[in-house]
Amino acid sequence: MRFLFLSILFAFQLSVIAQRPCDFSVNVTDSIGTYKSTKEYMVYEKNFAGNASYVFYSIIIADGTPTLNVQFIEKSNGFIKAKCLDKNSKIYIQLTNGKIVTLLHINQESCGTLVRDDKGFNNRITAGYFMFRSDDFKDLKSAAISFVRVKYATDTEDFIFRKAFKSEMNGELYEPENYFVNYFHCLEDNN
Repeated sequence: MRFLFLSILFAFQLSVIAQRPCDFSVNVTDSIGTYKSTKEYMVYEKNFAGNASYVFYSIIIADGTPTLNVQFIEKSNGFIKAKCLDKNSKIYIQLTNGKIVTLLHINQESCGTLVRDDKGFNNRITAGYFMFRSDDFKDLKSAAISFVRVKYATDTEDFIFRKAFKSEMNGELYEPENYFVNYFHCLEDNN
């Protein structure tokens, strides 16, 4: 009996330790409502032949409605083709337990912004807001991400999520595979 109690206590401690603290970059409550957003977290990075691609996630809670903010950043010294998000855009997340979770884009078209930096590189920044379905909460909290497919208005792009990587951009260690396992509790703890 004592062993069973200690085992349960240990398992509970591991689940608490596995989650990361909710570090909100925005936390506003006023007469209109509430808005909270976790800090942006890099989940994908690719640098090849002078071109770079980055994907950042942050969880947003606006008046109790959870959404995933996704920023796609592309850098190149050449032309960068626009990848637009519209009402039909989706993110398909394949989890390590075999399930596929679909996030739907809000009804807002976005083709991003093209900006030239001081080093002469073109930078395209595209942001999108994707809604969670409450049916998928349990799976996102318990299983790691293995693969993500983004359906743009006229294109599709695939991202293989790594267990961990050290960013070439800022030298930080990221664990994209466990993004939802580590941060999904922020939706429930702060509604």
